Amino acid sequence: MKRTIFLLGFICFSIINSSAQTFNRQDSLLGSITPERSWWDLKHYKLEVTVDPNTKSLQGSNTIRYRVLKSHDVMQIDLQAPMEIDSIIYRQKSLSFTSEGTAHFIQFTKEQPKDSDEQLAIYFSGKPRVARRPPWDGGFTWQKDTNGKFFIANANQGIGASVWWPNKDHPYDEPDQGVRISITTPKDLVGVGNGRLVGTNENDNSKTWHWNVSNPINNYGVNINIGDYVHFGETYSGLKGDLDMDYWVLRENEAKARKQFQQTAGMMEAFEHWFGPYPFYEDSFKLVEVPYLGMEHQSSVTYGNNYGNGYLGNDLSGTGWGLKFDFIIIHEAGHEWFANNITNQDVADMWLHEGFTAYSENLYLDYHYGKDAAADYVIGTRRMIQNDRPIIGTYNVRHEGSSDMYYKGANILHTLRQLLEDDERWRAILRGLNKDFYHQTVSSAMVEQYISKASGIDLTEFWEQYLRTTMIPLVEYKVDGNQLSFRYEDIIKGFDMPVIALVNEEEEWIFPTSEWKSKTFSEKIQSVEIKRDFFVNSEKLE
Repeated sequence: MKRTIFLLGFICFSIINSSAQTFNRQDSLLGSITPERSWWDLKHYKLEVTVDPNTKSLQGSNTIRYRVLKSHDVMQIDLQAPMEIDSIIYRQKSLSFTSEGTAHFIQFTKEQPKDSDEQLAIYFSGKPRVARRPPWDGGFTWQKDTNGKFFIANANQGIGASVWWPNKDHPYDEPDQGVRISITTPKDLVGVGNGRLVGTNENDNSKTWHWNVSNPINNYGVNINIGDYVHFGETYSGLKGDLDMDYWVLRENEAKARKQFQQTAGMMEAFEHWFGPYPFYEDSFKLVEVPYLGMEHQSSVTYGNNYGNGYLGNDLSGTGWGLKFDFIIIHEAGHEWFANNITNQDVADMWLHEGFTAYSENLYLDYHYGKDAAADYVIGTRRMIQNDRPIIGTYNVRHEGSSDMYYKGANILHTLRQLLEDDERWRAILRGLNKDFYHQTVSSAMVEQYISKASGIDLTEFWEQYLRTTMIPLVEYKVDGNQLSFRYEDIIKGFDMPVIALVNEEEEWIFPTSEWKSKTFSEKIQSVEIKRDFFVNSEKLE
């Protein structure tokens, strides 16, 4: 049996990877918890922004409330050119600041007292970067619908929220008390943000839309969407009671949306089953049409999948199962649990977002179509795995791991499910993650340790092998009559994951290590195959 090689699929979900990369001070300022960040704890953003579609420009303010953890007199705030900070006001007085690339260092006149609650307002303006390939290469998208009305949105997961508004642009610290977003648009357009619509104000030529998020939110999840939107919705009877599910779509696409978005309730049912209650009942759930593919903006999931199933009409798994659901509805909504509820503390651990959410596609199919369909799908996605570099990136420099974080991540989790041999136990672990890390930022190590403890299995070498190397374990085996000999190659020291071998089409657990082992059967061995659910390669030796 030849070693199986899976080819990279037609699409990649992340930035282009390089096998070697150097980092500079700007990377460290973006990616590390600098002394100018660590002394204050973010409590709330009040973000007000006026959007001028004709000039593709923004102006606004961000009022930041925070708690002083340690006395200090310099604060780091991030904002990327060509956006500019116009002024910073603290206690009715203007503060000075210095800039180093995207990092701006605000100088207080004296140290902030420990344990005090403070706030300052930052006024900003400019023409934000235009997204070249949203959502991957982010910024703003400025388009028009078929009726000639402006259709505008931002997406900035990779490049950072500071591409358009000033904030503490690092994932470790979220505003504990949420964010208030006010969007001022031309009067004939609608501005949709995260959370719930709490009011509007009309002026002569403009209208302001006020949105409120009461839960913690990651910076890249804050979004504004502007268009000739119409609204409809439904109430979902969920695990925590009635959940408002709202849909904002272009007027021209309402009929399509009303049909396609019927999948949303089934998504919510499946994910609440596997992961526990939707994490943001207080802020509702929304799908918002945008002029790009889509993004997991918290309580404001954006959608641009052309109102059809699959990924722009394609099945990423090549099995047919990927055409049973709208990829963007299922995948991006799955991020409400893994990315928005549980958020990585460093983007190096973004596999926690993308691996678990790619795996949620599989679990959606499992819930609605059964275990075999789910296995077909997730195993089919292996064809896109490149094994170019580890799926965990470099810490403290804003460096993601390989795009394999998606479907290698999903297949790692699918493999782990086999080791438990108890689906309810696995489900309890997934629900436990979302309960015990509710609204928290976490590291991969924290999640790894949690699953190891909850499963009762020492997974130290398992995680090290799959997350931090590019090696896929190879099971080599030999057959001699009724004796099966086997061992692992392409593994780290100590890797000893058991697998199920189909011997004469019967399931048998075997326990390979780096040394040869043998198992004797009562009958002559006619056929051997490693069960497909384990993410390993296999090779028969003569």
